[in-house]
Amino acid sequence: MAYNLLKGKKGIIFGALNEQSIAWKVAQRAVQEGAEIVLSNAPIALRMGELNKLAEECKAPVIGADVTSNDDLVNLFTKTQEHFGGGVDFILHSIGMSVNVRKGIPYPENNYDFTHKGFDISALSLHRVLSTAMKMDAINEWGSVLALTYIAAQRVFPDYNDMADNKAYLESIARSFGYYYGKKKHVRINTISQSPTRTTAGSGVKGFDGFINYAEKMSPLGNADADQCADYCVSMFSDLTKMVTMQNLFHDGGFSFTGVTQEVIEQMEK
Repeated sequence: MAYNLLKGKKGIIFGALNEQSIAWKVAQRAVQEGAEIVLSNAPIALRMGELNKLAEECKAPVIGADVTSNDDLVNLFTKTQEHFGGGVDFILHSIGMSVNVRKGIPYPENNYDFTHKGFDISALSLHRVLSTAMKMDAINEWGSVLALTYIAAQRVFPDYNDMADNKAYLESIARSFGYYYGKKKHVRINTISQSPTRTTAGSGVKGFDGFINYAEKMSPLGNADADQCADYCVSMFSDLTKMVTMQNLFHDGGFSFTGVTQEVIEQMEK
């Protein structure tokens, strides 16, 4: 059901790869709510993914950008402003990658070249996006920026590896930049800490099925799925949440504040 929450708004969605992607769902919901969007992903993702299918559905241009490249981001914002005839009202940062995870290298033995690459793509990219946008005045007054994160930034999930460090830094960037962009142009910046969700990226984490099953048992409301996350993102892009900024918002069915549940106790007593 649509409520026209984003009628007249324009935005950029980073990170949609295929129908499993949370960013894919957010793009669809944003358009359903009246927004116009630009889709962006890394050149390799554009070749491997199915973004053109989403672009056709959403009537959105695709502008490739390597988020580790300042030049690519300048090009993205330039072309986006030309397309819309002005700035954007919202941005979704749904970007994350760990070479250490992909190669099965345990955290105590991380390859630091791989660590730097994952850090650059997964966390520092948010700083680059926001810095470039601020310099180019690419986000409109009272705009909203969201980055997707995970509770491993605060708690240890062994096989999440160096992505936990990346997410912790991502959340810190959102808080810090939220201050500066808020003071400058009332742009609000938040992170959403989503339940473990079956995406292409998430499925690459060892023991991911265990993550999901455990979180389901530990969450009073159960795990939040990708469609529900898209609903939350849309509400955060809307004018209904204009005074929410610099927050890490848990969207996890209550997992983050639950010590233990009866289901887990019963499982451990078997």
